[in-house]
Amino acid sequence: MTNVTWGAPSNRTGLGDERVRGVGFVVVMAAVMWVIEVVNATSGGDLDRYGIRPRHFAGLDGIAFAPFLHASWHHLIGNTVPFVILGAIIALSGLARIIAVTVIVALVGGLGTWLIAPANSIHIGASGVVFGYATYLIARFWYSRETIHIVGGIVVIAIWGATLLGGLIPHDGISWQGHLFGGVGGVVAAAVLDRRTRP
Repeated sequence: MTNVTWGAPSNRTGLGDERVRGVGFVVVMAAVMWVIEVVNATSGGDLDRYGIRPRHFAGLDGIAFAPFLHASWHHLIGNTVPFVILGAIIALSGLARIIAVTVIVALVGGLGTWLIAPANSIHIGASGVVFGYATYLIARFWYSRETIHIVGGIVVIAIWGATLLGGLIPHDGISWQGHLFGGVGGVVAAAVLDRRTRP
């Protein structure tokens, strides 16, 4: 006879649910980007004005809006793939973790861009968040010292390392400031969320 206990789910089941919710959060964010781009395309790009406008207090709203706005379908597609892949990897640590990383990266990346980017420019796109996700996955092994995180960091470097470095080189029409401070935000997120107390 099997003894069946009715009660709270096991921690393993709970973590599995959190992982599903975390990945769902990433997918929903990506879906919102695509819906907004449809609206933006039909309005002649009018929504782009809600991006980050450096040192304009009205442009601070762009810190929240910019990751969902893109200059073209090519821009959106280029950001969607790494956003979903890297975001889903982080989401394997649960819904709370992916939300926290996203918020920290968006705030640090957005504020940094707002402070130092050229005046009279508008910065849009999820690439800053993508850079933050990547640097979070690379940096967190330093703070967690867990083998799986070390392996994950190495994989990210191997696949996206050249892209990360290339994205920091100034180019016309490319917000290297957003990439730089998004990356800084990922390191900050790792330091805040994965730091372990050591003797």
